[in-house]
Amino acid sequence: MGSFDVPLDDERTQLDAFIEEYRGAIERTLDSLTEEQARRRLVPSATTLLGLLKHVTWMQRVWFEECVGGTSRRKLGLVGSPDESFRLSDDDTVASITAAHREACATARIAVAELPLDTVVTGHRAGPRTLRWVYLQVLRELAHHCGHADILREQVLAD
Repeated sequence: MGSFDVPLDDERTQLDAFIEEYRGAIERTLDSLTEEQARRRLVPSATTLLGLLKHVTWMQRVWFEECVGGTSRRKLGLVGSPDESFRLSDDDTVASITAAHREACATARIAVAELPLDTVVTGHRAGPRTLRWVYLQVLRELAHHCGHADILREQVLAD
């Protein structure tokens, strides 16, 4: 169900639809690419298509598992900073990062399933915030990085 399918639904349904749409969109930027294409650096930063998916996986784990769930990054085995989350190891593949992303999304859905949007969550090191705020932050990040991924994919396919 996409965002245009829920224009008159409740706020939670709309937010979930937008987030799911962007989750799928960022994964699709890797469709039919080789491992080399997915790792290709086309900008001065460490940003690659595969690195973007790895980062949004990390980002969702931070917001849903750390902030909402209350488990520290260290206990989750997450790197400490956003910059580190883009870095690819030799073991990272399109399949492994996609699987990790799907697992993070499934865990996120479970973490928030029974919580109202007005729930105050306290697990983030920057302090408490509402679940609604977390949803909006995740949506902002996903939309932002989908734009990057669209441009990088266009460049990769032009080569």
